Amino acid sequence: MAERKAKDTYAWEAGTRELRVWLRLLSCSNFVLHRLRRNLKDAFSVTLPRFDLLAQVARPPLGTTLGELSRRLLVTKGNVTDIVIRLEKEKLIERRRDEADGRIQHVYLTDAGEEMLDGMLVAHNRWLKELMRHMSEEELDTLMDALGILKEALKKAEARLADAASMDDDPTADAAPDAD
Repeated sequence: MAERKAKDTYAWEAGTRELRVWLRLLSCSNFVLHRLRRNLKDAFSVTLPRFDLLAQVARPPLGTTLGELSRRLLVTKGNVTDIVIRLEKEKLIERRRDEADGRIQHVYLTDAGEEMLDGMLVAHNRWLKELMRHMSEEELDTLMDALGILKEALKKAEARLADAASMDDDPTADAAPDAD
Protein backbone atom coordinates (compact mmCIF):
# COMPACT_ATOMS: atom_id res chain seq x y z
CA MET A 1 0.00 0.00 0.00
CA ALA A 2 2.79 2.41 0.88
CA GLU A 3 4.40 1.61 -2.44
CA ARG A 4 1.22 2.60 -4.29
CA LYS A 5 0.98 5.89 -2.42
CA ALA A 6 4.59 6.73 -3.22
CA LYS A 7 3.99 6.11 -6.94
CA ASP A 8 0.85 8.29 -6.95
CA THR A 9 2.67 11.08 -5.14
CA TYR A 10 5.56 10.85 -7.59
CA ALA A 11 3.20 10.97 -10.58
CA TRP A 12 1.51 14.07 -9.22
CA GLU A 13 4.74 15.83 -8.29
CA ALA A 14 6.32 14.88 -11.59
CA GLY A 15 3.42 16.50 -13.47
CA THR A 16 4.42 18.65 -16.34
CA ARG A 17 4.66 22.40 -16.18
CA GLU A 18 1.77 22.44 -18.64
CA LEU A 19 -0.36 20.46 -16.19
CA ARG A 20 0.50 22.82 -13.35
CA VAL A 21 -0.32 25.86 -15.53
CA TRP A 22 -3.64 24.29 -16.56
CA LEU A 23 -4.58 23.51 -12.95
CA ARG A 24 -3.68 27.05 -11.86
CA LEU A 25 -5.78 28.55 -14.69
CA LEU A 26 -8.67 26.26 -13.83
CA SER A 27 -8.45 27.12 -10.14
CA CYS A 28 -8.47 30.86 -10.85
CA SER A 29 -11.31 30.52 -13.34
CA ASN A 30 -13.40 28.45 -10.95
CA PHE A 31 -12.83 30.93 -8.13
CA VAL A 32 -13.94 33.91 -10.25
CA LEU A 33 -16.91 32.04 -11.73
CA HIS A 34 -18.09 30.96 -8.27
CA ARG A 35 -17.95 34.55 -7.00
CA LEU A 36 -19.66 36.01 -10.08
CA ARG A 37 -22.42 33.38 -9.99
CA ARG A 38 -23.15 34.12 -6.37
CA ASN A 39 -23.05 37.89 -6.84
CA LEU A 40 -25.34 37.81 -9.90
CA LYS A 41 -27.81 35.59 -8.06
CA ASP A 42 -27.77 37.70 -4.89
CA ALA A 43 -27.85 41.13 -6.55
CA PHE A 44 -29.98 40.49 -9.64
CA SER A 45 -31.61 37.04 -9.24
CA VAL A 46 -29.94 36.07 -12.52
CA THR A 47 -27.88 33.02 -13.42
CA LEU A 48 -24.49 33.36 -15.05
CA PRO A 49 -25.70 31.75 -18.33
CA ARG A 50 -28.51 34.33 -18.57
CA PHE A 51 -26.10 37.16 -17.89
CA ASP A 52 -23.65 35.80 -20.47
CA LEU A 53 -26.38 35.55 -23.10
CA LEU A 54 -27.65 39.09 -22.44
CA ALA A 55 -24.09 40.41 -22.64
CA GLN A 56 -23.50 38.61 -25.96
CA VAL A 57 -26.76 39.93 -27.42
CA ALA A 58 -25.59 43.46 -26.54
CA ARG A 59 -22.24 43.00 -28.33
CA PRO A 60 -21.87 44.40 -31.83
CA PRO A 61 -23.01 43.65 -34.36
CA LEU A 62 -26.50 43.96 -32.95
CA GLY A 63 -29.10 41.44 -33.98
CA THR A 64 -26.93 38.39 -33.58
CA THR A 65 -28.41 35.06 -34.66
CA LEU A 66 -29.08 32.08 -32.43
CA GLY A 67 -26.28 30.19 -34.20
CA GLU A 68 -23.81 32.99 -33.57
CA LEU A 69 -24.84 33.13 -29.89
CA SER A 70 -24.21 29.40 -29.68
CA ARG A 71 -20.70 29.84 -31.13
CA ARG A 72 -19.87 32.80 -28.89
CA LEU A 73 -21.07 31.07 -25.74
CA LEU A 74 -19.59 27.68 -26.68
CA VAL A 75 -22.86 25.87 -26.01
CA THR A 76 -25.38 24.04 -28.17
CA LYS A 77 -28.13 25.85 -30.05
CA GLY A 78 -30.61 23.99 -27.85
CA ASN A 79 -29.10 25.52 -24.72
CA VAL A 80 -29.22 28.98 -26.29
CA THR A 81 -32.82 28.51 -27.43
CA ASP A 82 -33.93 27.47 -23.93
CA ILE A 83 -32.41 30.59 -22.35
CA VAL A 84 -33.72 32.82 -25.15
CA ILE A 85 -37.26 31.51 -24.64
CA ARG A 86 -37.10 32.25 -20.90
CA LEU A 87 -35.61 35.72 -21.39
CA GLU A 88 -38.20 36.44 -24.07
CA LYS A 89 -41.03 35.51 -21.66
CA GLU A 90 -39.51 37.97 -19.18
CA LYS A 91 -39.50 40.62 -21.93
CA LEU A 92 -35.73 41.12 -21.69
CA ILE A 93 -35.02 40.11 -25.29
CA GLU A 94 -36.96 39.72 -28.51
CA ARG A 95 -36.47 37.64 -31.62
CA ARG A 96 -37.05 38.96 -35.13
CA ARG A 97 -37.08 36.91 -38.31
CA ASP A 98 -34.52 37.76 -40.97
CA GLU A 99 -36.16 39.66 -43.83
CA ALA A 100 -34.21 37.78 -46.48
CA ASP A 101 -34.42 34.32 -44.89
CA GLY A 102 -37.32 33.67 -42.54
CA ARG A 103 -35.58 30.61 -41.07
CA ILE A 104 -33.00 32.84 -39.41
CA GLN A 105 -33.85 34.65 -36.18
CA HIS A 106 -32.01 37.67 -34.83
CA VAL A 107 -31.98 38.42 -31.11
CA TYR A 108 -32.20 41.93 -29.64
CA LEU A 109 -32.36 43.36 -26.14
CA THR A 110 -35.59 45.10 -25.20
CA ASP A 111 -35.46 48.41 -23.32
CA ALA A 112 -35.99 46.46 -20.09
CA GLY A 113 -33.18 44.07 -21.06
CA GLU A 114 -30.80 46.94 -21.80
CA GLU A 115 -31.61 48.61 -18.50
CA MET A 116 -31.09 45.40 -16.56
CA LEU A 117 -27.86 44.55 -18.38
CA ASP A 118 -26.46 48.05 -17.85
CA GLY A 119 -26.82 47.63 -14.10
CA MET A 120 -25.35 44.13 -14.19
CA LEU A 121 -22.34 45.20 -16.26
CA VAL A 122 -21.48 48.00 -13.84
CA ALA A 123 -21.69 45.58 -10.91
CA HIS A 124 -19.84 42.83 -12.82
CA ASN A 125 -16.92 45.16 -13.58
CA ARG A 126 -16.86 46.35 -9.96
CA TRP A 127 -16.75 42.72 -8.74
CA LEU A 128 -13.87 41.86 -11.08
CA LYS A 129 -11.92 44.93 -9.95
CA GLU A 130 -12.46 43.90 -6.34
CA LEU A 131 -11.29 40.36 -7.02
CA MET A 132 -8.11 41.61 -8.72
CA ARG A 133 -7.44 44.68 -6.58
CA HIS A 134 -4.24 43.19 -5.14
CA MET A 135 -2.64 43.09 -8.59
CA SER A 136 -0.86 46.15 -9.95
CA GLU A 137 -1.64 47.53 -13.40
CA GLU A 138 1.73 46.19 -14.55
CA GLU A 139 0.90 42.71 -13.24
CA LEU A 140 -2.50 42.79 -14.93
CA ASP A 141 -0.86 43.87 -18.21
CA THR A 142 1.74 41.09 -17.91
CA LEU A 143 -0.99 38.53 -17.23
CA MET A 144 -3.03 39.82 -20.17
CA ASP A 145 0.02 39.53 -22.47
CA ALA A 146 0.82 36.02 -21.21
CA LEU A 147 -2.78 34.88 -21.70
CA GLY A 148 -2.71 36.35 -25.22
CA ILE A 149 0.38 34.27 -25.98
CA LEU A 150 -1.35 31.20 -24.55
CA LYS A 151 -4.47 31.84 -26.63
CA GLU A 152 -2.44 32.08 -29.84
CA ALA A 153 -0.53 28.90 -28.97
CA LEU A 154 -3.82 27.09 -28.32
CA LYS A 155 -5.23 28.28 -31.65
CA LYS A 156 -2.14 26.95 -33.44
CA ALA A 157 -2.43 23.64 -31.60
CA GLU A 158 -6.11 23.41 -32.50
CA ALA A 159 -5.38 24.13 -36.17
CA ARG A 160 -2.62 21.51 -36.19
CA LEU A 161 -4.92 18.94 -34.57
CA ALA A 162 -7.74 19.77 -36.99
CA ASP A 163 -5.35 19.36 -39.94
CA ALA A 164 -4.18 16.02 -38.57
CA ALA A 165 -7.79 14.89 -38.06
CA SER A 166 -8.72 15.85 -41.60
CA MET A 167 -5.74 13.86 -42.86
CA ASP A 168 -7.00 10.88 -40.85
CA ASP A 169 -10.42 11.26 -42.50
CA ASP A 170 -8.94 11.50 -46.00
CA PRO A 171 -8.63 7.97 -47.48
CA THR A 172 -6.21 9.24 -50.11
CA ALA A 173 -3.82 10.82 -47.59
CA ASP A 174 -1.78 7.64 -47.14
CA ALA A 175 -1.91 6.59 -50.76
CA ALA A 176 1.40 6.55 -52.58
CA PRO A 177 1.76 9.08 -55.38
CA ASP A 178 1.03 7.76 -58.85
CA ALA A 179 4.13 6.50 -60.61
CA ASP A 180 4.51 7.50 -64.23
